[in-house]
Amino acid sequence: MDVAPLQLNELEPFAKAWYRKLDVHASLLELLPLMLDDGLELVFPEATEYGHKGFEHWYERVIRIFFDEVHTVKTVEFANGGTQVHVVVHWEASVWNPPDANSARISCVADQTWEVVRNAAGNPVVKKYIVNSITYDEGSAKL
Repeated sequence: MDVAPLQLNELEPFAKAWYRKLDVHASLLELLPLMLDDGLELVFPEATEYGHKGFEHWYERVIRIFFDEVHTVKTVEFANGGTQVHVVVHWEASVWNPPDANSARISCVADQTWEVVRNAAGNPVVKKYIVNSITYDEGSAKL
């Protein structure tokens, strides 16, 4: 069976759905189907994780740190001859560092490279997710 190549008009809704789920701290049951398990690589500024277990390790940690998250997708485009997807997202989140009296707000732009493939059902799934860089907005708290 031939697998249809991914189209840009599939990738932007996919990226927006991904970030909506991150914003609301969706369950792993909702997020894991959006990623391969075998061969998945996730490169975050603080760690590199592999497979669904690696994502679960990362996700369970970050949903306990960040709240009031808002991801706004700015760019979704093919890169490197169409084998990768370049994603730029503006991310805002609050964080509380005990014993601080108040929470702090992080506001930044994350430049990312994704490798997206089709799963057995023909749907887009993340195979590789790399945060290339983070640029903080003026006045933002830092990670």
